[in-house]
Parts: sequence; C-alpha cells; structure tokens
Amino acid sequence: MTNRPLRDCEMFEIRIDNWVDKWSGSIEIGVTTHNPNSLEYPATMTNLRSGTIMMSGCGILTNGKGTRREYCEFSLDELQEGDHIGLTRKSSGALHFYINGMDQGVASCQTPPVVYGVVDLYGMAVKVTIVHNHNHADRLRRNNAILRARSPDTGRHSSSTPEPGQLLFHSNCGQKASIINGGRTALRPHATDDFNHGVVLSNRPLQNNEVFQVRIDKMVDKWAGSIEIGVTTHNPAYLQLPSTMTNLRSGTWMMTGNGVMHNGTTILDEYGHNLDRLKAGDTVGVVRREDGTLNFFVNGIAQGVAAWNVPPNVFAVVDLYGQAAQATIMDESDALPLPGDEDEGLALTPGTPCALLSLSDLRFHHLHGANALITNGGRTVLRKNSRSEFNDAIVMSSRPLRDGEMFEIVIQKMVDRWSGSIEAGVTAIRPEDLEFPNTMTDIDYDTWMLSGTAIMQDGNTLRNNYGCDLDSLGAGSRIGMMKTIRGDLHYFINGEDQGVACTGLPMGRDIYAVIDLYGQCVQVSLTGGSGLVDNSLSASHVTDKSLPSQSPVPSVSHRFHTVCGKNVSVLCDGTRAERGAGCSHGIVFSSRELLTNETFEIRVEKIEPHWSGSCNIGVTSLSPHEVSLLGGGLPERALELRSKVTWLVCGSEVTRNGQRLRENYCNSLERVRVGSRLGVRRDSDDTLHILMNGEDMGPAACGIPKAVYAVLDIHGCITALSTVSSSLLEEPDATKPPSITSESEEEEDPADHGDPHTVIQAHSLQFLANHGKNILLSHGNRTATRVSSYNQGIVVLPQPLPRLFLFQIRIDQLSPHWTSSLSIGVIAVSPERLNFPATAAALKRSSWIFQRSAVLCNGVKIREGYGPNLDLCPEGTCLGLLLDSSGGLHLYVNGLDQGVGAQDLPEVCYVLVDLYGQCEQVSIVTGEAQGAELDAHEGQLPGEREKADMVDGVKESLCWVPPDPVALLSCEYLALCTRFKDLLLLPDGYFLEDSKLCVCHCDSCHKLRGDETYRKRGDPPREYAEPIGWCSFPLRLSPRSSCAQYKKWHIAYQGSSAGTIRRTLDRGDLLP
Repeated sequence: MTNRPLRDCEMFEIRIDNWVDKWSGSIEIGVTTHNPNSLEYPATMTNLRSGTIMMSGCGILTNGKGTRREYCEFSLDELQEGDHIGLTRKSSGALHFYINGMDQGVASCQTPPVVYGVVDLYGMAVKVTIVHNHNHADRLRRNNAILRARSPDTGRHSSSTPEPGQLLFHSNCGQKASIINGGRTALRPHATDDFNHGVVLSNRPLQNNEVFQVRIDKMVDKWAGSIEIGVTTHNPAYLQLPSTMTNLRSGTWMMTGNGVMHNGTTILDEYGHNLDRLKAGDTVGVVRREDGTLNFFVNGIAQGVAAWNVPPNVFAVVDLYGQAAQATIMDESDALPLPGDEDEGLALTPGTPCALLSLSDLRFHHLHGANALITNGGRTVLRKNSRSEFNDAIVMSSRPLRDGEMFEIVIQKMVDRWSGSIEAGVTAIRPEDLEFPNTMTDIDYDTWMLSGTAIMQDGNTLRNNYGCDLDSLGAGSRIGMMKTIRGDLHYFINGEDQGVACTGLPMGRDIYAVIDLYGQCVQVSLTGGSGLVDNSLSASHVTDKSLPSQSPVPSVSHRFHTVCGKNVSVLCDGTRAERGAGCSHGIVFSSRELLTNETFEIRVEKIEPHWSGSCNIGVTSLSPHEVSLLGGGLPERALELRSKVTWLVCGSEVTRNGQRLRENYCNSLERVRVGSRLGVRRDSDDTLHILMNGEDMGPAACGIPKAVYAVLDIHGCITALSTVSSSLLEEPDATKPPSITSESEEEEDPADHGDPHTVIQAHSLQFLANHGKNILLSHGNRTATRVSSYNQGIVVLPQPLPRLFLFQIRIDQLSPHWTSSLSIGVIAVSPERLNFPATAAALKRSSWIFQRSAVLCNGVKIREGYGPNLDLCPEGTCLGLLLDSSGGLHLYVNGLDQGVGAQDLPEVCYVLVDLYGQCEQVSIVTGEAQGAELDAHEGQLPGEREKADMVDGVKESLCWVPPDPVALLSCEYLALCTRFKDLLLLPDGYFLEDSKLCVCHCDSCHKLRGDETYRKRGDPPREYAEPIGWCSFPLRLSPRSSCAQYKKWHIAYQGSSAGTIRRTLDRGDLLP
C-alpha cells in the first residue's frame, strides 16, 4: 500500500518489473480506505469486504464483489514486463485506471475522499516499481501497440499497402521442432524421444475471417495427448517459447483435447471433437471472426464459438504435442467455410454422413457450364441468374470416381420459378473433352443420368418410375451416386440406397460424377463422401418428441459421451462408437441426460460373427462425469454397473442392477443385424420403453428417475454403433398443443357447449405444413394432393378437433392405377412434432384410424365391418369425423352418421387423413358446408327443415349432394356382376346403352348412398324392403308402354335361374 493517502488528481503508477509463468492470475491494483498502519492484511485484497475498490483482470471489484465485469478492453493478466498500470481519483470522486498511460474510463463514480493506493502481487506478478519519471518514448511505443491491437487499420499509410504474404510457420519454433518445406511443414524430428517443446507459430498475424488449417501428417503411438491449436497475441519473433503452449499465462487461447483453455485455464469442457483421437490425415483449423469470436474446425466441421472478445492481430499456434509428430499448413484453396456463411458454406444437416469428418479430395471440376459458379474451394456450385436462367449449369467431379466411392451433394437453395429440378448421374467423358451442353440429357454417348424418376442413357430413357423422384426433393435433401465394382450405378437419397439404377458401366474407363443444376435447383454443396445415415427415429413409429421431417436443420444429432469403455473409440463427432480388440469393455453413454419422452436411437453398423453375445441397452442414473470417482473406472460389462441404479435389456430379459426383472420381454437382441435400430425412451409415467426397428416393445420397467443417461454395452458380435436420432429443440409456446387441463376448462364453460366455433373457425381450417413427403398443399392449404408414389401421403390439422364439431373432407381425385384408398382418423400426438410414417396404419401410438371397413387403434384392428368400405368411395364422396361429448369417435359418409367407431378418446385429438393408393386429392369442405347450408335453408322456417339435417343435435352439412347411383363405378361387386351379365350373352338391345345407369345394391354402396331400408311404391302406396347384394341393369321400355303405368306398379322380387333370363326377356313376362 502507499505510505500516505492519494491526493485528488494525483497519479499513482507502477511498472511491472518481473513476471513468472508458473501461476494463473496476475497483478491487481486499486484503492482502499483502510490505514496501512492498522490494517490486518488479508491473503488477497479482493477478500477485504469493506472500503476497497480493486481492478482484477478486466473487471472491477468493490468490497470483494464484482461491480463491472468488462471494464476495459484488455486484462491485467495479459500485461507483460515493462507495462505500466496507474490510477487516479478525480476531484469529483471518480476513479480512473490507466494502462500504459491510456485512460480506461471511469471505474467508480463515488470514491471516498481519503484512499490509499493498493497493489496485490498476485499469481504471475513478482516485482513492481512506482514510476515517477516517465519514459515518453517507451510510453508512446506501448500506446501505439495498444492502438494497433484495437484497430488493425491504425498505422496503415494507404490502401496501397501490399497484401500479407503466404501464411507459413515462423522460423522461431520450439526446441524440439523444425520447420521444413518452405515454412509449410512443422515436425518433431525425434518424436519418440520427447513429447513436448514442439510449439510453432504462424509467420504473420491472422486476418479477420482467415482460416488457418493444418493437416496431421505423422503420428507416433508412444505418448498420450496429441496436437493442440489456437491463437496468441505474442509475436513469435520476441516470444520465449514454452515447453507446451498451455503453460503460457497471457494472451493465448488453445483447443486441447476436447476443451478450450485461455491463459492456461480451462474455459470450456467438452467443447468439440476430441483432438486426442485424431489420426494422420485429419485436419484442424482456427479462425478469428470480425466480431472477435474464435472458432475451431475439426476435419472441416465448425465446432462452434470457443471464445469471445479475442483481440485482432493474433498469431496462429500449433503445438505438436504427444502423439502429433508432423503437420502441414493446408493451401488457401482448401480453406473451409466459416460458420454463418450460408451462401458460400456447406450446409450441414443432422443427417450429414460422418464420412464428412474425413475430408475427401473430391471437388467440382473447374470446367463447367456457362451459368455455373464454383465457390468454397470447389465444394459449392450455384447457378447464376437463377430467376432468368434455368439451364447451362452442368458441373462434374474433379476426378474419376473410385469403385464403391459415393459422390454426395446436399441441395442448399431452390427457386419456385421453373418446372423440373436437379439431374444427377455419371459420364465416361473427361471434362476436358466435353463441350458442355444446355442440359446433360442432350449428350448422346457415354452418359447415364437420373431425371425425375427416369433413368436415361445417352439421352434415351432406359426405365421409368425409379425408386426416387429428384423433382420432389427440396432444400436439405442429399443425393448420392456410387459405381460398384460390378459396374452397377446406385443412387442414395438422404443416405438410403434406392437400388440399382442401371448396369453395364464401362469397367476399364474413368467415370465422372455429373450434376445438372436445372430448373428449380439453384445451389448444392459436397457433403464429403460416402456414408449412410438414417436420422429419422423410425419410418413406422411415432413418438411425442419426433421432429417434423420438413425441417432440414431442426435439431442436433444425439451423441455418445466421450467417457466410455477402454476398448471403445467415439468417432464422427460423437455420433459413432466402435469397439476395438476383445469382446468387452464396450460401455458407452449418451452425451447428456434423456428428456421425458425423448428417444435415443442407434443403428448397428458392424458385426463380427466370430464373437458370441450381443449388445445391451438401457438407462442408468450414473453420470459419465462420476465415472472417474469409481475405483478402477468402468467395468467390463454394463451388467456390472451397480454403483448407481441401472436398468438393462440383455437378450430378451430386463435387469435392474444385474437382477432379473422380466423374461421374454422382447425379441432377443442377439438377433439384431447390420442396419437394425435400437432405441430407449423414458416416458412421462416414469416407465422405460425399448424400441426395436421403430416398434415400441412396451414398458420394460417402472419407477425410472428423471436424471438418467442412455447406456449401451457394445458387446459380443456387435462392434460398431451410430446414433440416428436427434436431440429435442425447445418449442415456442405458439406451436405447442393445448393442454388437456386447459381444454377441459374451456369445455366446462356453459357458453362453449352449444357453439363449437368459439374454439375453431370452420373457414380457417387448413392442413398443417408438416405432412408426408409426397404431399403438395394448395388453395390456402385446404386441398392436399399426393404428387407421386402410392404412400407417404399423410396430412393433419394443426388444431385439435373440438367436441360436437363435424369436420368434413371431399374426395376430389382417384387414380385407377393403384388399389385401396384413403384412411381417416385422429391422433393424440401433437402434429407439430410428428415424423410421419409411410401409411396411417403404421402409427403405433395414440391413433384411431378408419380404414376400409375396419377401425384401427395404434395400428391394431379393433373392429371389423364398420360402415361402408372406404376403398369403394367414388370421387365426390364427403367423409366426416365427429367427437361426441363422451369421447366417442363417429364417421360420417355423405352426411350420414355410421355410429360410434371408437370410444373413450382423449380430450385433445387431431384429424389425420392418409391419401393412400387410389386417393390422390382431398379438400376440406367444412367451411364451404356452412355457406351451402345457409343457401339451402334460406327462406325456410326452422320447423320446415328435414329431420335428416339434424343428428344428435348437430347440424349436418349440405355441401354435397349424394352421388347418383350410376357414379359408383369403382365397386368391385358391380364389376363382378357386370362380367357375369356379359357371360350370359344377352342381346344388347334389351338394355339401355348408358352403362352408368347400372346401380349396385351391395352393402357398401347401400351405405354410401344412404339408401333407406324400407320404401313405398305403387298405387295405393305399399311399403317394401329392398334387399342387399344385387345389381340392377335398366331395360329398354317398349315404345307402346306408358311410363305412368309403371309408377303405379308395386315392387316385388322373384328369383330366377340363369337359364331362364333370356327367355324371360324374349317373352317380356316372368316365367312360371
């Protein structure tokens, strides 16, 4: 402390004379009201809880508590020997601090009048001296250094300053390091003799947004640890290099392992991919953005923001530590896209193959179509003037494809101006020999292309209806091509093999990949190579937390924790786990706790059949962070995890801490094969569920606590797993479904019972934008059309279906090319989170579906013979759903109630329609129904309406007139009777020529028309019953006969044999 109080405006300034790099933290300076003669000195001045204002780091502490976190731009911990620190109390009571004579601003506004100066030689600070006679030259030099650090433009004389030279390693390097290859390569020549002293720095500061990237060339397996990379404010020309860069206590940010350290102190744990697990050929990089954020790359994947407020003019640092023996700076053309550069960068999706993590040398060739533009170091291509030009944008791979090598791209941008979209294929023509045409299908030799669903060779169609439709893909979709060693061409859509497209590709010639950015497709990027990833939870399973399939980047893939068994390697940024030698020590955990109703799903990637046994899956309350506290670490088997409660499924048994709870719970896990999927989920009722290939096996155990991790044991024949599910995204309140409580409270309001439109407006009804992948919505999302295939046509309503509200759709279009037809029903799962299966029958949870003449609950048939067969509904048929007050679900066909199909449904249900098979288009007609009904009843008194217009007190729709019987031409029974009539060889002259006048009276058609069971006819009128199960073919009337006399006849039915029909027609009278 000073020997006397400071006077107003008196400068108290010190110079740092001695500094050591052994400790963390550094000098602290400030003022105090305590007299040094009577003060009992604390261990550090920030422990004093009264009368003290101190500057520590870059913040201000008053009485030991932080009052300003970011007081100045630079931290005291980053100062060096020779730097000056000062303070002064102004007459106004304001306290100012100075660094090398530069005022840092007001630190405190109300400083007591009597204060002493205080210096705390903490951490690295060893010796300081009070400065009275200032060295102005030294002060000026240090001030200019600060100005240059604050603004890179300061001191630049003109814009004609030459651009910085090539980024190389500086010649001043660690004691055990050498710089070769013209400054591009650094190595430790004797890497097996020593593991450190391998620090190397860049020869110049990094520019903003300049990526510094190195490739690991050589590794040794003698040491632990590996390469470290980062930045530093220290100039390599004057820096005394430490043994390892993490020992430097100032101006340094380093990524080491999978964490980030600042000035030797860890600031981020589990930041990104573990650098200690990298191999020769992998790449690491670092970039400082304009906003002062620091980002690291591992194999081209941005690991996210590692630090903020990093000063400009920092040098890149590589520490060839441990196993890392040699590294080379990558060329500028190989630089990676920066996070956030969406137009130029690679759009990564949760389904991006993990092969992206080992960068391929595949690029787009520099020769291309006139409207194509190659960016991002050859990894991205876009079509210029995409709204005025739709072709001339052909690009090819930079080299021939190898056998079994996938060339995969991701669609990044689309426009809605043109018809048609991307085309992809291969060619045996070298880019140098090709005169690029307008579109690749114009080439008439050595070219195989997929255009829409057609496979074309040399401009001619080989086959139609291939397994995928490129015209239906949108932004975020991935397209891959692979030539097998047998000469077959396969296409992959989002990682799924679509089968053999064509055969006979020339074996001895080079085959190049071709992409034609045609029509709607504007921009694509390479994803990095082969790799199959199915990121959906299941194609046939619904969970409450599944994500909409239309969002390309809605979430983050689940990952394995880096804490794992000693024989396990966690790869691909935590999405893949492989077991090495032996058959045990294969325990892996999820990277974080499972949320309620969240499914953690994996896929089996590799099997070695010479081992017996298989993997185990379950949950554990043991946190991976607590593994280090276990004596001896993780056990050999997950069954031996007993320090915390663990539930596992082993074979077909369920165990708790190794004790058997259940037998024959599910199919044995020993039967899983490559491609099989296993999932684990903790439900809201605290039960554990296991999923096999998307199918819920039911509750395995109960009483599962909330804080549990998924745990798997990669045991026996299973040697590699990968995650295929995604972590959940927080949903905005506006998209969440209404709670059962709130719905119930609304229904308890008497004012709401009689008017369902207070809950939902009929004219506002529309289908949700989240739907099956083959659906196209139009007319304000009130019409849904299936544009391809026969399935993937599910649409839903975003609003819950209120009680006593009739929702109706109309069948607009049927196709005779398929069999079966639509299904309709309700689900109790929020449609915002629904990942749709191929058909409604595959919904395995909280679903009630009317299909054909059956009722399905959770995919299981619970009732047969209900209502008409929906497969026989013709175009124009109206189908409706209504939930009654007791939770019963009713199906309406052309306004007729078919009765209760399912009972005790939950309060919140969403309407679902599956446009399957013949059904290609439906429209919502509920809103139209009200308008039509008003017109139909205009001028009528309430008592004059027909009773059929009222069912259970609910007014029915008059939007649709029941179809004429002649319209029921899709009935199989009518077709069967027509064929039987033709076999009788009856003269056509007896029958009316218009076959549409034929009427079917089978049970389904009877219900569709709403025919009455009893009718009246004749004079006087008499009631008769119309039988079921026959067809009528109208006869020609004799010109001499009077139609009026037939209307007076009574109706009767007489059975006749087939042999008497012709004679009856010939005689014009019934035979006895």
